[in-house]
Amino acid sequence: MKNIIIIGAGGHAAELNDYIRLHNKIKADEPIQIVGFIDDDATTYEHYDYEAPFLGSIKNHKIDSNVFYLMGIANLKYRKEITENFIENGAKFTGFIHPTVVISPSAIIDESVVISHSTSVGPKVKIGKHNLINSRCTIGHDTQMGDYNFISPMVALSGNTKIGDGNLIGTGSITIPAIKIGNNNKIGAGTVVIFDIPNDMTVVGSKPKMFDSK
Repeated sequence: MKNIIIIGAGGHAAELNDYIRLHNKIKADEPIQIVGFIDDDATTYEHYDYEAPFLGSIKNHKIDSNVFYLMGIANLKYRKEITENFIENGAKFTGFIHPTVVISPSAIIDESVVISHSTSVGPKVKIGKHNLINSRCTIGHDTQMGDYNFISPMVALSGNTKIGDGNLIGTGSITIPAIKIGNNNKIGAGTVVIFDIPNDMTVVGSKPKMFDSK
């Protein structure tokens, strides 16, 4: 039995809750027990009618060394800030991979990564720490991804894509092969990335345009 506390109680946490419920039905020999949820806004917990209890606020939470923590907040800024604060105070983090995900045996995925349903991860892919990869994504062969990226649903990363840290890649975006994306970029929904992107940029459009995010 793997015991976890989910940080956050909003929409992403609710999705994780459902995924874990399905996991426990399919993989009864590898059960995950949700000990509870923590959130600074108790009303989000009340909205989703969770079975596991509300354990109080994030800011006042005392780290429990007997459980793993699973990040249930999607917002990149808060994901990183809270995760690093919890780690500094001794928290152990886990990721979660939906049972419908198809992963090449040669892929290397950090144990803190969350991958949602119906995603495929190709050969020789490397995925770093605390990434969130949403549903129905394709991660092409030899793609390399840094830390703390948010990959929205239905993103298709072609082979040999290189991604740094802290990027937000919008729903339905596509990269052509061998694209390089730096750090802290925002790529709008439906964007076709046909050129390399440095750092701190916003890129939008099927005929993409790039703007400085600073």
